[in-house]
Amino acid sequence: MDLNRYQGLWYEIASYPASFSIGCVGTTATYTLQPDNRLGILNECKVRRFQGFEREARAVGRVADSETNAKLALTFEGNSFEEPYWIIDLDAENYQYAVVSNPQRSGLFILSRQPTLSSVAYEGILERLLAQDYDLSRLRITSQQRR
Repeated sequence: MDLNRYQGLWYEIASYPASFSIGCVGTTATYTLQPDNRLGILNECKVRRFQGFEREARAVGRVADSETNAKLALTFEGNSFEEPYWIIDLDAENYQYAVVSNPQRSGLFILSRQPTLSSVAYEGILERLLAQDYDLSRLRITSQQRR
């Protein structure tokens, strides 16, 4: 995975429920490549409605598998421990979507460069997740405003 191409703004299309995202709409993640090859991460959402107040979480990610760059270890502000961040599916040609999970499969995030994802791309992602035995019944669509 090319960290330069991965950096930038991503919209959350769907995810497993997580403590940060309870009550959130318009969830985004912005990745910024740092000079030391770490990723600065800013997760943001609006609480309950698009005009609601903003919630954010900041983290720094380091490459945990330099062979692929697809496995990162994140440290969120206020925490001293690292959390695994594995990119398990990626539009390697255009970097228009990414799917992120962890080894325990307790988290799952479908991300897109746009607030919406084509039904063809989304259905393809779901098929590949099913083939990997992910529990799609836990997946929740994230409301996004069209821009």
